[in-house]
Amino acid sequence: MLPNPTLDQLQVFVAVAETGSFSAAARQLNRAQSVISYTIGNLEAQLQLMLLERSGSRQPVLTDAGRAILEDARRMLSDLDSLRARSKALTQGLEGEVKLGVSVMVPDQSLVGVLGRFQETFPTVRLRLTVGSPFLLTRMLDKGQADVGIGGSMEGVSDGLVGQRIGTSFLAPVAARSHRLAQLNRPLSVADVRDENQIVVSDATAPADAKDFNVFSRRTWRVSDMATKKQLIAGGLGWGGVPLAMIHDELVSGAVVRLAMDAYEAIDYPIFAAWPAASPPGPAAKWLVERFRETLANCPSSSRRRADLHGRG
Repeated sequence: MLPNPTLDQLQVFVAVAETGSFSAAARQLNRAQSVISYTIGNLEAQLQLMLLERSGSRQPVLTDAGRAILEDARRMLSDLDSLRARSKALTQGLEGEVKLGVSVMVPDQSLVGVLGRFQETFPTVRLRLTVGSPFLLTRMLDKGQADVGIGGSMEGVSDGLVGQRIGTSFLAPVAARSHRLAQLNRPLSVADVRDENQIVVSDATAPADAKDFNVFSRRTWRVSDMATKKQLIAGGLGWGGVPLAMIHDELVSGAVVRLAMDAYEAIDYPIFAAWPAASPPGPAAKWLVERFRETLANCPSSSRRRADLHGRG
């Protein structure tokens, strides 16, 4: 027959091991010393192992087997504590899991900062995170694959979604300082960029009738996401529009510069929080929405960016 120790036996064993004696464990657990001794004996019988050496009046000492079992016992009791915490949270209405979708338009530092605080605030709530295009987020929300989506536009979404504008991501054309367009050091015309390689995000989840926006070059490289686009542009392999909050560090260091190009429509791209109308966010998801609102409210608008970057590069 397989051993079948109880959680109570494991708790008593851990108490004896940590306090160093049967009497101290009895006081900690508010039980008779004889009960502690009896419980340890039953546990050893179940496992068919000697866990503690008892020699006369000496304090019990862990055997090699006892030290190995102690690690497992502590882990099992820790899992039990997590189960209790999660059960308590669920009875109080806290979600067991939040399925969060985040647009690539949300700056990485904002995402990491918010999720770091989320982990500390809601340790019992599991997180299922998807980062993708605004179109992907809308589709996930429509299909019930996400509880909350952060980013993207509310244009063309179904009536089954509710949205709140929580911030702005400002897009403008940029290139590496070493790029030919940056070296011109003057306002650019369409003719200037026509034969330069433009890095463009090609979204496989976009509607079939979606048209290119702000694409002026005959030569284009199509990439799957904004992070890859940023890396290629920063590496001098082309030019294109990037959310300035996403490439802030490179702009400050001067490795990347903004391009002055009247034909390129530099825009304040609205960022929304959205969720299914029939399934409003619970406490943890609401907390995420508010923290993203606070963080993204600090993303500079186009007017502030123009003032900050005027005259650079």
